[in-house]
Amino acid sequence: MHKSKRSVSVSGLQASEKWSCANDERDRLRPRASNFLATALCLLAFGGLPPASRAQVPVYEVIPVESTIRFGVESSVSIKGTFDKWDASIKFSSVDVTSGVLEVEIEADSVNTGSGMKNGKLRSKDFFDVKDFHMITFKSTKVVQTGPNTFDLEGNFTIRGVTKKEKLTLTASGKGTTSGSIDGAMAFDRKDYGMTANIPLIRIANRVEVNVNLKWKRVSGPRPVFEE
Repeated sequence: MHKSKRSVSVSGLQASEKWSCANDERDRLRPRASNFLATALCLLAFGGLPPASRAQVPVYEVIPVESTIRFGVESSVSIKGTFDKWDASIKFSSVDVTSGVLEVEIEADSVNTGSGMKNGKLRSKDFFDVKDFHMITFKSTKVVQTGPNTFDLEGNFTIRGVTKKEKLTLTASGKGTTSGSIDGAMAFDRKDYGMTANIPLIRIANRVEVNVNLKWKRVSGPRPVFEE
């Protein structure tokens, strides 16, 4: 009989100790749970903010219908034209204007000189080879401000599947406003990209000039900061 009481007493003591330890463990974990909940709420609140609140950078949009991409080459018969289908973007990673990246993608098949014969020749394997290489692209890799509104953009230029470093010189307008334009010029040697042929009865120079006029608008974010 005494043994049974002692057993019950011991069991009760053990249960009491377990209950006390469980309470201690809950008390110890409660601050962690509170901290975790607070952190989760902060993350949810941060995630719910609009993108502009998380990262204040200029957001630009190029307006194709008001923009043009032209090219020309000295020749015995005028060879000048435009591209009718292309896309361009200007993206900033900070408010520093030199953080901008200009990317242009041109559908080679959309070349338009105003002459069906010239268009056909430029689309052929001797020149753009549009059947095998659909796109002509430029993506800037470095921006250097050379004056109050002028820049040199070094970048990767790809045509006929060949990529080389080229430089696009730009003049910007609309500084400090919500809209404007950039005018750029780039020259390259067509033979560097495998375009070594000529058009019968037409003498063509090797230097090709490309001119871009891109109208843009700032759709959100602060204005870019220029060097003074």
